[in-house]
Amino acid sequence: MVPWIICFMLIVILSILVIKIRVMQKSMDEICVCLSEHLSSDTNQLITVSSSDKHVRHLASEIAKQLTELRRQRRQYTNGDRELKEAVTNISHDLRTPLTAICGYLELLESEEKTDNIKRYLDQISNRTEALKSLTEELFKYSVISSVSDLNYENINIGRVLEDTLISFYGAFEQKNITPKISLSDSPVVRSLDKSALARIFENIVSNAVKYSDGDFEATMTETGEIRFSNTALKLSSVEVGKLFDRFYTIDSARKSTGLGLSIAKLLTERMGGSISAYYKENILSITLHFE
Repeated sequence: MVPWIICFMLIVILSILVIKIRVMQKSMDEICVCLSEHLSSDTNQLITVSSSDKHVRHLASEIAKQLTELRRQRRQYTNGDRELKEAVTNISHDLRTPLTAICGYLELLESEEKTDNIKRYLDQISNRTEALKSLTEELFKYSVISSVSDLNYENINIGRVLEDTLISFYGAFEQKNITPKISLSDSPVVRSLDKSALARIFENIVSNAVKYSDGDFEATMTETGEIRFSNTALKLSSVEVGKLFDRFYTIDSARKSTGLGLSIAKLLTERMGGSISAYYKENILSITLHFE
């Protein structure tokens, strides 16, 4: 008789445990659904569970608190980022007028008689003014690009846009005695992209390559839509390559660079659903783009 009682008690205990586990599983599923909804939308609704278990309810309550804090921090970051972009845009715009006036006066001074020392000083002022003007323009462009979320998507032949970009750099290649090696897919690679954004990406990458190349340049594109730009860059290191897409990052030899060209390329690439990466091996820098 006793064994039967023990077996019955064990069955009851197991049944209770199974029911308890099922209830907890249901509660976990409810929490997962609510968590997903809260992360995908800006809502203040509480995380509700059907379970009366105090531990499950405590977990739901703690997750709700953390979500509220995360939402607050995200809103703060968004507002701060927007304010920063607006400030950069306004500052860049305000700097344009005095810079234009300075450039005008420098041009007038060029026609005046001057000693060798004054001429040298004016050349230095002119160089620094042009660098500041370039930085201001890049800051303005970056703030505008990062603020605009709408892109004009259309079916684009990537190879044709790349060809047009490379042709526009013909003079720059000649000036640096670079004979580019171009290998593009014979089959058209068509993707739904913003044409002007794609051209800007190519321009920034090629401009960077020409600026830092030690005598060579290569561009290839496969039938899968992968584009690779390569050039010898003896002065680079793996650590520097890892920072190439950071805003305002420049290597020591790039004193006139704004450090925004590749960061803009990365921003636009990712905004259009593509990927971009940099790789450095045996003194060869390779930047790879891919659009699905």
